[in-house]
Amino acid sequence: MKNCYLFLINTCLMLSSIFANTEISVDLVSRYVWRGQDYGNAAAVQPNFKKNIGSFSLGAWGSWSVSPGPADFSGNECDLYISTKIGPASLVLTDYFFPSYNGSDSLFNFDKHTIEVSTAFDIKQSSLLFAAYILGDDDLNSIYLEYNYKMLTIGIGNGSYTVSGDLMPISIGLNAKRDNLSASYIINPDSQTSFLVFGINL
Repeated sequence: MKNCYLFLINTCLMLSSIFANTEISVDLVSRYVWRGQDYGNAAAVQPNFKKNIGSFSLGAWGSWSVSPGPADFSGNECDLYISTKIGPASLVLTDYFFPSYNGSDSLFNFDKHTIEVSTAFDIKQSSLLFAAYILGDDDLNSIYLEYNYKMLTIGIGNGSYTVSGDLMPISIGLNAKRDNLSASYIINPDSQTSFLVFGINL
């Protein structure tokens, strides 16, 4: 019994050390719009936690529709990522996974995941992002480019991001923040639609 208590104490001490530098947050959004595309057609809860280990960050991010339509699981997402910074550039490797929770998710089937490599640069009040799917569930090897300047965001993509598969503007948005509140008006010229999204960070 004494050994059991010692094991539990040591385990708790180890876990407290591991999670000492862990960041936890959650966002509530009126709908999940990412790179000009809507996922789930509903409001969403988006939890995130990140552990910093030296110059690297390991994390998990998810999104779950609050009220998905019948058989609409496109708003469910559970990703893993690792990131680091090299000079002015940040590098991120992301594993995107979209579970349906209907008993056929095939978590360990690599073809059900999409692996992306991305890099971003901050230049004064602007930033540049380049992202590319390199493995998994994207036969088109889609790429995405994004430019941000103050309130303005312009994103272009090809492959799975566009109707024709050609490189097209897919996200033009105006963004505003106040404290833990955010708002975005987004136009997708390729699919000829728009979104108004509100969010709160907890």
